[in-house]
Amino acid sequence: MFWIICAVLTGAVGFAIIAPLLRNRGTGEPAAAFDLRVYRDQLQEVDRDLERGVIAPEDAARLRTEIGRKVLDADRRLSQDTAGKAGGRGLLAMGVLALLFAGAVTLYLREGQPGRDDLPIAQRIANARQIYESRPSQAEAEARAPAPVTPEVPEDFAALIQQLREAVARNPDDPQGLALLATNEIRLGNLAAAREAQQRLVELRGDDASADELVRLSALMIEAASGLITPEAEEMLARALTREPTHPQARYLLGMLQLQNDRPDRAFPIWRSLLEEGPEDAPWIAPIRTAISDLAWLAGQPDYVPPVPMPGPDAEAMAAAEDMTPEERQQMIAGMVSQLESRLASQGGTPEEWARLISSLVVIGNADHAREIWTEAQARFATQPEALDIVRQAATEAGLGE
Repeated sequence: MFWIICAVLTGAVGFAIIAPLLRNRGTGEPAAAFDLRVYRDQLQEVDRDLERGVIAPEDAARLRTEIGRKVLDADRRLSQDTAGKAGGRGLLAMGVLALLFAGAVTLYLREGQPGRDDLPIAQRIANARQIYESRPSQAEAEARAPAPVTPEVPEDFAALIQQLREAVARNPDDPQGLALLATNEIRLGNLAAAREAQQRLVELRGDDASADELVRLSALMIEAASGLITPEAEEMLARALTREPTHPQARYLLGMLQLQNDRPDRAFPIWRSLLEEGPEDAPWIAPIRTAISDLAWLAGQPDYVPPVPMPGPDAEAMAAAEDMTPEERQQMIAGMVSQLESRLASQGGTPEEWARLISSLVVIGNADHAREIWTEAQARFATQPEALDIVRQAATEAGLGE
């Protein structure tokens, strides 16, 4: 079917290109021959006008020169038409199209996958699973990774780092020394050494290793493996999320793991939650915001609209609020709440933002309007139970009940 469609489309385009060139084939004389007869008649007319005294001799000479140039041009075009003919041009164009088509087919057979069938979703998931299970180990990934670029450091700093390395070697069970060594090895670009120090620290902590320490080790493993999340790095993420299920950096890296294994359907809900939770200045928000629209499309949710970042009051507004009277401060808060409500009404927003609006309206003494917003939110999130639960919790805490 694919080749039939390609052939039909190519034939249609080729016909559209060649048809104008073949249109004049087999018809009467070329246009240049008609022009040549007209110019010759004009020359004869100039001679007759000169004999009758209608034009002056100098005007006749000028007209003959001008018409003569047109005669030469028409004669040149007539010679070209006679030599090539319209049909010749059509055949030439057809030959060029044939060469282009042959080149396209050759390129596709060389670079494409003509024998590959359409993949059903089950096969795609199976392929993703194979990618996941065939990942190299941490040691293999580090061996394949290109050598890191190490920055030049002052001699005195390099000497201090060497002293730190020697001190850690003498006392390998010092958690503070290991953490300090890992930090400074990162600054020097020695990712493998930093990973070794952090790994030693995690092993030393055992079951008491914090989620931050585990995530840091996973991130160092990923960097040392040139961005690949190996099974060992994934294990550190799993341990971190066991200790702190909402750890944002661990969840971000978990979403990255799903992307690396061709599972955008799993990555999207993870990154969507992180984006909607914020804060906007978190380091993982910028890359998520850049990719979330494409990721939503790949995950089968093309209608997803990312939340619009809502900046809070700037430093000047906060400073000015300190000098306000309680009434003025209340008016400023009411203005911010009004802006939030207008944006949610025109652009929509996350359930967290709807929950914030309901809570804020109650705080400024507008419980009746908060109840109206809660009713509207129930209709808006009726098909999204998890989102509705977030708004319901805010309404309950604000004393609105169901």
